[in-house]
Amino acid sequence: MPEVQVKKGEPVDRALKRLKTKLEVEGILDEVRRLRSHETPKEKTRRKARAAAKRGKIRFRFSLHPRPQAGEKAGEGPAGPAPTA
Repeated sequence: MPEVQVKKGEPVDRALKRLKTKLEVEGILDEVRRLRSHETPKEKTRRKARAAAKRGKIRFRFSLHPRPQAGEKAGEGPAGPAPTA
């Protein structure tokens, strides 16, 4: 369970906001909302598909795929297309 230490002289509102942010980042609030009511099989499938798409985007963003430099097209080197033999 996330904890937030209230600093000396810090307003309680700011500490609550930090706690809420931590809960949101860890996905605890989403889980509580999900468990609060019944979830149909279709909703469950959609939720899992959205989560998989989000993971896929993150994996693609941080994978080692070549990015074209400024002024290049995809598949070309810095001096233009590769020479053919």
